[in-house]
Amino acid sequence: MNNKIVVGISQGDINSISSEVIIKALSDSRLLDSCIPVIYGSSKVIGIYKKHSPDTENFSANVINSPREAHSKRVNIINCIPDTIQSDPGKQSEDGARAAMMALEEAVKDLKMKNIDVLVTGPFNKFEVSKGGFNFTGHTEYLGNAFGIKETLMFMVSDRIKVGLVTNHMPLSEVSSHITTKLIVEKLRIMSNSLKRDFAVRSPKIAVMGLNPHCGDQGLIGNEETEIIKPAVKQASDEGILAFGPYSPDGFFGSEMMGKFDAVLAMYHDQGLIPFKTLAFENGVNFTAGLPVVRTSPDHGTAFEIAGKNRANASSMLSAIYSACDIYRNRQDYDELRSNILVSEQTTSERQQ
Repeated sequence: MNNKIVVGISQGDINSISSEVIIKALSDSRLLDSCIPVIYGSSKVIGIYKKHSPDTENFSANVINSPREAHSKRVNIINCIPDTIQSDPGKQSEDGARAAMMALEEAVKDLKMKNIDVLVTGPFNKFEVSKGGFNFTGHTEYLGNAFGIKETLMFMVSDRIKVGLVTNHMPLSEVSSHITTKLIVEKLRIMSNSLKRDFAVRSPKIAVMGLNPHCGDQGLIGNEETEIIKPAVKQASDEGILAFGPYSPDGFFGSEMMGKFDAVLAMYHDQGLIPFKTLAFENGVNFTAGLPVVRTSPDHGTAFEIAGKNRANASSMLSAIYSACDIYRNRQDYDELRSNILVSEQTTSERQQ
């Protein structure tokens, strides 16, 4: 396959915009120069959405049974969703969610077996998948469990801004009780390592946000900054991580300060994702850092209200595919470099003995 990266793409909720953005992204023939796309889903559903997107006449899919059969110069699709499951664009349903889970499970199975190199996931509806027995609050948590990783990092990335979260999909009323010094330090470790290995940042600098307005105003409106966050920053710094803060988010994201850091660690979902999506919505990518494999997704949801109307923007899906490939290559380069360094150090040590 000419050493191209094999990109598995789970189709997501078949009633959402997921299929549309996949088709539009893969209609860009330049993509096939660097990777081999393998869609996990339904060729029948793909055909339905292709009819809704008349400007994607360049798109065609090669039906295969396994990634090993993938054509290196075409889009490929593995049918893992029964034709009995009906697609109804724009309608939130258990069938749409069940199809998403079938595609995801099959793709993850091949990812574990290394039949595909990276995984890009299409969005699903969290409420509907939970009704079908999906006991996780999102892809991030599901994949952490699938690969036996206790802590991962929901890492929103773009060329302009990178934001990781201490807590992910959690009610705001529960955030403060879940934030601990130990958890923040663990997230900083994952972020720092990811910036080095996945994004080729040699000495990453990380800004840590506060939790309360104005970082608590010296305890007047909260003490998490002094009792939890500052000790976490100090511990991380003592470990050699270049972490700074806490900073007040309302001032940080609107100032020149943001440009001085390689990434930001936010305390909760909206604190990090509102500024991220404001600055990078069209080309933003959701990356799960801390996994032994590479998984990305577009930074948007199901958008049922525009599904099947040829109005969805595929830029984020395209960015997710390219980012997955870039991260995969960065990891290979980093691991090879580290391996060479270790071999060199071992040889030097043996000579000295």
